[in-house]
Amino acid sequence: MTTSTLAPAGASVETHTQAQTLPLMMAALLGLLVIGFVGFSHIEAVHNAGHDYRHSMAFPCH
Repeated sequence: MTTSTLAPAGASVETHTQAQTLPLMMAALLGLLVIGFVGFSHIEAVHNAGHDYRHSMAFPCH
């Protein structure tokens, strides 16, 4: 069984990959910022909220 994919004239796989790179990098940056902010926050309420969430998802943190 073969599968064919239709693409607009001039479109390439590289264009699709390039179009996904920016959102992927932005999501990774946002994730790192959130983890860094929550994990190392000196604001007790923020840190405790992240800590409680880890426990509710059964993620070990101690």
